[in-house]
Amino acid sequence: MTEPTVLVVEDDHGLREVLARGLREESFAVRTAANGAMALRSIDPGVDAVVLDVGLPDADGRDVCQAMRAAGVTAPVVFLTAHDVITDRLAGFSAGGDDYLGKPCHVAELAARLRAALQRTGRGAQPQTPALKLDPVTHALCPAEGAQVPLTPTEFRLLACLMSAPGAAVRRRVLVRAGWPEGAYVSDNTLDQYLLRLRRKLRRACGTHGIDTVRGVGYRFT
Repeated sequence: MTEPTVLVVEDDHGLREVLARGLREESFAVRTAANGAMALRSIDPGVDAVVLDVGLPDADGRDVCQAMRAAGVTAPVVFLTAHDVITDRLAGFSAGGDDYLGKPCHVAELAARLRAALQRTGRGAQPQTPALKLDPVTHALCPAEGAQVPLTPTEFRLLACLMSAPGAAVRRRVLVRAGWPEGAYVSDNTLDQYLLRLRRKLRRACGTHGIDTVRGVGYRFT
């Protein structure tokens, strides 16, 4: 069996090299990226798992994870953060992460968590080429043709949550956790207004709103 390939996304050059060297010694093949934009360019079917720093210079690592999930990437994601508190961990899981590790971390523990995540989820990034993509750096909706449409951070997170499960009904409470990961009281009307604005922006981008209401449940991306 070939070595699993891990994409390490970390802006600190020294730490990035330490993690890469240590994971290679733990029998992983390693690619590296210094920021979110590089990470999205580097993800392909050859990547089996991602180690993703939350505090990247160009984007929140959780937004990068959501953009990957919206593009169909299923590879497990282990977040690294200097602020290992419960609210950050919950926000990471809501963004589509599989595990969370505080910095500094021991490479042996990171390797063990990666192996466990790979066993749970299977290998392969499986990215797709959807007609719509999300840019976590600019928080923009990027259609295959035409101009980008700017989104607010909350709109970005809500749309990423819906796009990560195309065709499936996503419950309101799941959308609230994704859209407001730090925790907030969000009324049904507030959520509905955000989805209304997203429909308008989707229509601008591609001529159709792509979001259906599922009565008594939530919303579906189609």
